[in-house]
Amino acid sequence: MRAPSSAPLGGQQLRIGVSGWDYDGWRGDFYPERLPARARLGYVGERFDTVELNGSFYSLQRPSSYVRWYDETPPGFTFALKGGRFVTHMKRLRDPLQGLANFFASGPLALREKLGPVLWQLPASLVFDEALISGFLALLPRTTTEVGELARQHGPQLEGRSHLEVDAERPVLHALEVRHASYDDERFHQLLRDHDVACVVSDSPTWPLLDHSTAGHTYVRLHGHTELYASGYSSRSLDAWAQRCRGWATHGPVFVYFDNDARGRAPHDALSLRARLASEV
Repeated sequence: MRAPSSAPLGGQQLRIGVSGWDYDGWRGDFYPERLPARARLGYVGERFDTVELNGSFYSLQRPSSYVRWYDETPPGFTFALKGGRFVTHMKRLRDPLQGLANFFASGPLALREKLGPVLWQLPASLVFDEALISGFLALLPRTTTEVGELARQHGPQLEGRSHLEVDAERPVLHALEVRHASYDDERFHQLLRDHDVACVVSDSPTWPLLDHSTAGHTYVRLHGHTELYASGYSSRSLDAWAQRCRGWATHGPVFVYFDNDARGRAPHDALSLRARLASEV
């Protein structure tokens, strides 16, 4: 597996990628017409240094899948891992311990050094509850050793299909994306600071954009500014986002993911933003 043509920018301070990769609609546009579906992740890995793994949001994946994704991407690549909706949307963060244990037992540790930040996306109907958020943040593992310890508490449904091996001690970053205006509250921002969890900068026509520094890293999701999941970003807009990325990168690592995939704009906008930032590194 060769190194990506677009290595991490700014000494790995800036990583720009897309949310997911398994999109049939990208065939004949971003993906070559005859590129087999099984080769899509490798193709992304040759052009970006990171991707948001969103299949983990919908269901528990298998350890063998994480091993395959690791093998299909080049050295230096990073996966942002989307936390399971069972915890965030079904349980709505209530009694999350078992769900968290099952999630981390299902294979994330198999990504080894390619495991990047873990994204927790809350439903738009979930309003800010200080005690609820505080309890959830307190349970999040902050190192791979803590991930392994939590994963060992998994339920019986993970017997025989878990990955609990910790290959090395590494920090584990977290980011929280909220979609209700009630989170624009200093109490919420302080909770995130107390736990070093990034407040996701989420750009869309639907949800609030909260740009508050709450952690040593920054996590950005660009869903389409004027039409959710669909609209592309203009040159002027990408210039502005590049400027913001430069500012964030002076304080720590920055992870940016384009989620405007419905019309295939995500990879093209991500490449355009990378080009703007690469020209000044």
